Amino acid sequence: MNNLFLFCRAGYEKECAAEIQDRAAELEVAGFVKAAANDAYVVFQCFTPGDADKLARELPLDTLIFARQMFVCGERLSDLPTDDRVSPLCQALSTIEKAGELRVETPDTNQAKELLTFCRKFTVPLRAALKRQGSLLATENPRRPIVHVCFPAAGNAYAGYSYSHNSSPFFMGIPRLKFPASAPSRSTLKLDEAFNHFITPDQQPSRLHSGMNAVDLGACPGGWTYQLVRRGMFVAAVDNGPMADSLMETGQVTHYREDGFRFEPKRKNIYWLVCDMVEQPSRVARLMEQWAINGWFEEAIFNLKLPMKSRYKEVTTILQRMAEVLQQHGFRHYQLRCKHLYHDRDEVTVHLCLRAGQHQ
Repeated sequence: MNNLFLFCRAGYEKECAAEIQDRAAELEVAGFVKAAANDAYVVFQCFTPGDADKLARELPLDTLIFARQMFVCGERLSDLPTDDRVSPLCQALSTIEKAGELRVETPDTNQAKELLTFCRKFTVPLRAALKRQGSLLATENPRRPIVHVCFPAAGNAYAGYSYSHNSSPFFMGIPRLKFPASAPSRSTLKLDEAFNHFITPDQQPSRLHSGMNAVDLGACPGGWTYQLVRRGMFVAAVDNGPMADSLMETGQVTHYREDGFRFEPKRKNIYWLVCDMVEQPSRVARLMEQWAINGWFEEAIFNLKLPMKSRYKEVTTILQRMAEVLQQHGFRHYQLRCKHLYHDRDEVTVHLCLRAGQHQ
């Protein structure tokens, strides 16, 4: 097995491919990408034996912007017999010993997801066979490697493994969040996913708690403000448009009918700054830099809307510039992370923590 399989959003294969090429090169791993438009995955084929495993161990999934999940695999298994798909898959996975979990998945496309019912049923006999051959432990173990079998189409599969310490905890790399009926817009799921992605469960009580002060730039109608309010924060919601009455009735929201690019917080003890304005990504990034330089927040989550072309280049250029600006102004222990989250569309979500060292 010397390929790396990466799940991504359909339509973002080119961005995922460019990123894995660059990141593999940083680790001195050479190879080439196999990808097709709207397949929702790419395969990076390494030239040197063992390099795919090296990437799975040493390239942090969390630092990849466009990949939701990744696993080491062999070549694509084609024309699996309908009367016995288990045997060839067991053969392909025979070098794996004592894995802790099995996931039978599909890429995130409408066509591939039609196979999910089959995947659920097929998991049962495959799991039993893998346990018999010793590839899978008798009981699940979250500290052991994960066996992945991905069916991009009926009768075709990629089979391999990921390391539990460097793997998404979610099936297909997709978190399952329920839309709150009381939220004013579905955009609320973007901030909910961002909080859960960027802030570990053990750190959420100290970094996302009642009584904090927050600012939401471009807040209308309140999808992101809702996530702050439900966590007990007091929010300055900045937008010329109207806010949902249900949020204003909480007594936790002060609505400023102002331009988010000109607003200056009345309080200087803001912990969270969030922003989901539909604006040029470079302009939003400059606004976040200005707030950071002024010392107006501790942590920020903001979205960058992506152009139609050169999306990977645009994002990396903006992030590099932000890092340079922060360093020029004396920030030494900040953390800047970016992810194309499941609930994002043509945008990426950025998390900036100005004093990351205190959360280590």
